[in-house]
Amino acid sequence: MRTVGLLSGKAIPVLGQGTWNMGEEAIYRAHEVAALRLGMDLGMTLIDTAEMYADGGSEEVVGEAIAGRRDEAYLVSKVYPHNATRAGVRAACERSLKRLGVEQIDLYLLHWRGSVPLAETLEGFMALQRAGKIAAYGVSNFDLDDMRQARALPGGGEIAANQVLYNLAKRGIEWDLLPWSQQQQVPLMAYSPLESSALEQRAMLDNRSLQSVARRHGATPAQIALAWLLGQEGVIVIPKAANPDHIRQNRAALDIALTTEDLAELDQGFPRPGRRSPLAMR
Repeated sequence: MRTVGLLSGKAIPVLGQGTWNMGEEAIYRAHEVAALRLGMDLGMTLIDTAEMYADGGSEEVVGEAIAGRRDEAYLVSKVYPHNATRAGVRAACERSLKRLGVEQIDLYLLHWRGSVPLAETLEGFMALQRAGKIAAYGVSNFDLDDMRQARALPGGGEIAANQVLYNLAKRGIEWDLLPWSQQQQVPLMAYSPLESSALEQRAMLDNRSLQSVARRHGATPAQIALAWLLGQEGVIVIPKAANPDHIRQNRAALDIALTTEDLAELDQGFPRPGRRSPLAMR
């Protein structure tokens, strides 16, 4: 599995697994656990979750999936903005640790920016790191201005990653955030790599340019969309899948090498941004 390096020197998989919507219904739990374990078997050992997902239910699913395999997994979880005070972030982290059944979260993110001052949240993150509760910390849904403000604060230089919505249909970060992050060596984690809603996903996958490239490679449009993201420097991709066939297809996307011709055709179907735009969020 190809990796991306964090500022700390830690190398993490470039392709992981998302868990949004997992843990919502008990009837699907065994299926979701099996899906995550299959992904790990295929090398997708980075698993992303959050206290928000199913009110902690997603973390419980992840905890069951990694039971007996903690050393293999790289765990990412996220704290609600309203829990991101000095005391609140510690309490939230303890709850997440309990649901996950682990002693340490590998990467702990502020889910999005809220009313709590960033300086206070960073103080809370640093305290958790000193206590060994988290190995690294970062942010999510931060645009370039947010990142610059955060990096200028005490502890801001240790922000390990920024998780944002990024896919072929939503390329706005390429105008400023992506090149800045690459220069600063702060990896971006691309969530919703195949879009979120069924309508948006269908619009993406039905794109003629994407389908043309997929036919050329004998792959699915979804695989080409993932392969394109995986080709971006410093980008980690976290698709969510519970279907075993989809999980195997996601992993196979890592082996697809897009040509200059492919990339040019995808640029035609999904144009690069021509100006700065607000950060896309789910």
